[in-house]
Amino acid sequence: MARTEEKTMLLSPLEIQQKQFRLKLFRGLDAKEVESFLQKVADQLSGLLKEIDELKQDLEERERQLGEHREREQTLKNTLISAQKTVEQMKVNAQKESKLLVSEAEVKAERILNNAHNRLAQIHEDIAELKRQRTQFELKLRATIETYQKMLDMQKEEEAEAEGLESKLKFFTKP
Repeated sequence: MARTEEKTMLLSPLEIQQKQFRLKLFRGLDAKEVESFLQKVADQLSGLLKEIDELKQDLEERERQLGEHREREQTLKNTLISAQKTVEQMKVNAQKESKLLVSEAEVKAERILNNAHNRLAQIHEDIAELKRQRTQFELKLRATIETYQKMLDMQKEEEAEAEGLESKLKFFTKP
């Protein structure tokens, strides 16, 4: 039962450094070699934990930026709705004024509609740009995460190779 709990517990660098091994009368462990190995393991674990913290902070920052982009997108949508309502109101006003001054109202209505359409087109372009930026950000974030995953996988493979070589060395060094 105790062995199962040991395997599932994560070790801290300090626990690794402070680990004590029992010595046996025959074929005891080389204390310096064990301490050196434990120090290496603790150093690597400490580096990985630091890297994980940095990745978490980077992810939080990117999520914050994504939230800001979403807020901007919502603001632009609200502005678009407001612009559309404004255009509709301007149309109604233009029709009322056209009854009194037909020629003058037509000129004003065209100018207002052109401005509104230009603004609407600009808002659509802004929304498309924000969506493109969001997609680009997500792709970069995925690429970064995949790169780190590949680095971790490569490290696991290297560790497995090192363990294989170590077991072969132990086989050759046994009396």
